[in-house]
Amino acid sequence: MSSGVQRGVIWDWYDPAVSASLAVTASLPSPTVSGIQIGPLTIHFYALCIIAGIAVAMWIGTRRWQARGGLPGEALDISLWAVPFGIIGGRIYHVITDPELYFVPGKNPWNAFAIWDGGLGIWGAVALGALGAWIGCRRAGASFIAFADAISPGVLIAQGIGRWGNWFNNELYGDPTGLPWALEIHQMDPQAARAVTDAAGNPVVLGYFQPTFLYESVWCLVTAAVIMWLDRRFRLGAGSVFALYIAAYTAGRFAFELMRSDYANLILGLRVNTWVSGLLFLAGAIAFLLTVRRPRSTARPASPAPPAEEQAGETR
Repeated sequence: MSSGVQRGVIWDWYDPAVSASLAVTASLPSPTVSGIQIGPLTIHFYALCIIAGIAVAMWIGTRRWQARGGLPGEALDISLWAVPFGIIGGRIYHVITDPELYFVPGKNPWNAFAIWDGGLGIWGAVALGALGAWIGCRRAGASFIAFADAISPGVLIAQGIGRWGNWFNNELYGDPTGLPWALEIHQMDPQAARAVTDAAGNPVVLGYFQPTFLYESVWCLVTAAVIMWLDRRFRLGAGSVFALYIAAYTAGRFAFELMRSDYANLILGLRVNTWVSGLLFLAGAIAFLLTVRRPRSTARPASPAPPAEEQAGETR
């Protein structure tokens, strides 16, 4: 594994002359404040975006769960296992794949717990979140496959909402560009939760870049809507909604990872998440083809009919 470029600086490969030659006639602004101070407590907008996404996912998941025969309040009970597991898993994935951000000389290892500064790996969140959901389903006597199918579109929407936390943090962007929707990126001070200023008191602008956070957010929201329409129209088989979520999301994520220019570790010249997205796309696509024709998932599978001999005995 090799290191990528450093986030928040002008990189070795980046020629400032190239930036100067880009005619930026219009741009998307980025916030110069990533949180608000309330007494000794700092409320980070990144965390608020994550919380908002979780709330929307649980609302949509609850409606879809009950449509599959789930009990009122049951999806919330299961989510109380899935959500904390998912947050822990997302952070673990991020720290494992980017350990040099926390565990090399000059870095503070305690920042590995500073989730409000950004850094949740979706695949760690999905993996441990699924484990938490499985535990919750076991305790409720419910179908884990049905819950995964019910919650998947909501999870996609939560990801789309959560990406706006990256906007507040001035992170997750692509190459320099002169497009009208170029994203203005400031040099941020995560400790102060605001942009660094120059001698005149103006926020320091690093440049104008492809807004990959926005591309991914739109992709997540549109894909979630399409998946819900397909499931309603064709009553997709048990497990296929979750598989389609994996395949569709990673198809977009693969492209967005190729566009990104912020910090990342590389394997054979590609970002770690590019490889992960490509492999998971193949797995999700295969799983979808294998499950799409199954019967639709339900919260509690119907009890099998008794043998014909027993039925005959009951009618005598």
